[in-house]
Amino acid sequence: MSSGIHPTAIIEDGAQIGKDVTIGPYCIIGPHVSLGDGVTLKAHVVVEGHTSIGEGTIIYPFASIGSAPQDLKFKGEKSELIIGKNNTIREHVTMNPGTESGGMKTIIGDNGLFMVGVHIAHDCIIGDHVIMANNATLGGHVEVGDHALLGGLCGVHQFVRIGAYAVIGGLTGIVDDVIPYGRAKGGKGYLSGLNLVGLERANFSKEQIKKIQKAFNALFTGEGNLSERMESVAKEYADDDLIMEIIRFADGKDKFGLCQPKKKAA
Repeated sequence: MSSGIHPTAIIEDGAQIGKDVTIGPYCIIGPHVSLGDGVTLKAHVVVEGHTSIGEGTIIYPFASIGSAPQDLKFKGEKSELIIGKNNTIREHVTMNPGTESGGMKTIIGDNGLFMVGVHIAHDCIIGDHVIMANNATLGGHVEVGDHALLGGLCGVHQFVRIGAYAVIGGLTGIVDDVIPYGRAKGGKGYLSGLNLVGLERANFSKEQIKKIQKAFNALFTGEGNLSERMESVAKEYADDDLIMEIIRFADGKDKFGLCQPKKKAA
């Protein structure tokens, strides 16, 4: 075997191993696993199921990747877990494949950081550059947009969507969709404003941020009901792609409503 593969590692027949892959002590690789070029498994990592891991991804000890979903409806169907490039997956992370009721795929994008104890359940779709802090947990069928940040010990309900560049506070429970660029916090998560720090760090201009803030205020504190406010904001900002991303996201709500600001006491 290659010098990058420790002699105690178990690699079952059928596994596809790319170039310059490092597989540390006591790792177990199932027969339907594909590891891209430059993947590193530190030690005691289990990768099973129909799982593919993109090039340059690093996985730390005791992560369980591709094991059967924690879903009683799962009957052993040949569903997939697809992990993109250059991700960092820390200790004790669990990521499950899809199910027949959810499209048969769990998809993780590129350049993500998944800290200790993160759980990504079946049929989730995770964008690029996503950060999930320690013990953040996603129920099944959750969607997370690019550049979102989920704080430690937060929990996201099944079928909920988290928009691009959104930030979820630590210890927050999310049971409604969080708009792109939104900031949610609280035991039962509420929308507490925009992710202004994240937008600045992502090099959004001051003018862009002010415009998004103005649209946010009109959408959540303006006259009329939410549908009427959405229509008004869509008309005013029809040529602004960033703001229209919020409108399209809000218009696409399905299973749950939108996470909204706390109502002011009368």
